[in-house]
Amino acid sequence: MKPLTTKQQAILSFIQDFMLKHHYPPTYEEIRCGLGLSTKSLVDYHLTALEEAGFISRDRATPRGLRLVNGEAFTIPFAGSIGASLPTAFFTDLTHEALVLTRDIVPEQEGLFALKVRGTSMIDAMVDDGDIVVMKKQSEAKNGDMVAARLIDRDEMTLKYFFREPNRVRLQPANPTLGPIYTHPNNLEIQGRVVAVIRRVH
Repeated sequence: MKPLTTKQQAILSFIQDFMLKHHYPPTYEEIRCGLGLSTKSLVDYHLTALEEAGFISRDRATPRGLRLVNGEAFTIPFAGSIGASLPTAFFTDLTHEALVLTRDIVPEQEGLFALKVRGTSMIDAMVDDGDIVVMKKQSEAKNGDMVAARLIDRDEMTLKYFFREPNRVRLQPANPTLGPIYTHPNNLEIQGRVVAVIRRVH
């Protein structure tokens, strides 16, 4: 394997720094502007070298399709937004298809995905509007788990604490101004459990 050129090392460092700062990959144009390169084709040339050397992988179908192969950072899919006050339809309108994490935030594992929080019902659990929750995909939950839950009859999603009670499930907010949601267990689908929270900087 040929050693990286100075420019390729600079591009790799730029990608790593950008992803750690923004939690999503840069576009070709952002790399071009960030490093003062003349054309996006020149960016593509150097990215091809990094890909062939095994430092990155690329999904050419999306503008933010760069992925780091090695190192402390890894990516998980951004599944959309979830309501944390009233249940809402599940949104998938985010422009960034991946979230970049480091292993000190959460260990890399199968079944992780990210959701952007809309609403303040979990504010006392330190989950605010605009924060990002990292979810572990699973269909079962224990009492006290913070989960993404789908109410089947309304086809709506909500982020709440899960508690199983006699003949019903209680979805409990962490906001004293809001009451719980009660539903039959057969009317509920657990989509995942919160394993980490990335706070929005106000």
